[in-house]
Amino acid sequence: MGLLTNLKDSISRAASTLFSEEDPKRIGIYGPPNAGKTTLANRIARDWTGDAVGPESHVPHETRRARRKEDIEIERDGKTVTIDIVDTPGVTTKVDYTEFLEHDMEKDDAVRRSREATEGVAEAMHWLREDVDGVIYVLDSATDPFTQVNTMLIGIIESQDLPVLILANKIDLEDSSVQRIRNAYPQHETIPLSALEGDNMDEVYDKIAEYFS
Repeated sequence: MGLLTNLKDSISRAASTLFSEEDPKRIGIYGPPNAGKTTLANRIARDWTGDAVGPESHVPHETRRARRKEDIEIERDGKTVTIDIVDTPGVTTKVDYTEFLEHDMEKDDAVRRSREATEGVAEAMHWLREDVDGVIYVLDSATDPFTQVNTMLIGIIESQDLPVLILANKIDLEDSSVQRIRNAYPQHETIPLSALEGDNMDEVYDKIAEYFS
């Protein structure tokens, strides 16, 4: 019996070691168009892996398909948190091709881009309902955060019982107001940052480790 007991203990220890390592948490970066989601995703990826996630642009809906960067190891206070970040297309209730015409696009290109952006919104919603373990919600602190889309998305996130970290981006802009975002969504902690300039990223990483470990 001793030999059999020892064998069972060895198998148990091996299984415990094999399954003790959790898969990286999939963290979706969400928010309205042009809030700075891809800028943030690139900042995180470059800081910890040296690689970018995707192109950045002032033109709305530059990101029209979800992009995933895997196995980002963030070290905080001697502990390593491993996440996959999913940079999602900006979510809006309507994509109008005419807004692309304002950026010197030909009509055919504008129509194609609007169609791809609409498909991207559907993809982002699928990720939110099926495939993410937590959410970083990025808002432009220089614009009004209390919109139908933001309220809807944060409501969906809450209904999914997902941990969510709200980031008030673009604090480098003169019209920035972090308090306006805090007032709009007081039930969640709001962290100010400038993803473009890299301001306050240390606190962002501390909160990522706290929320998504």
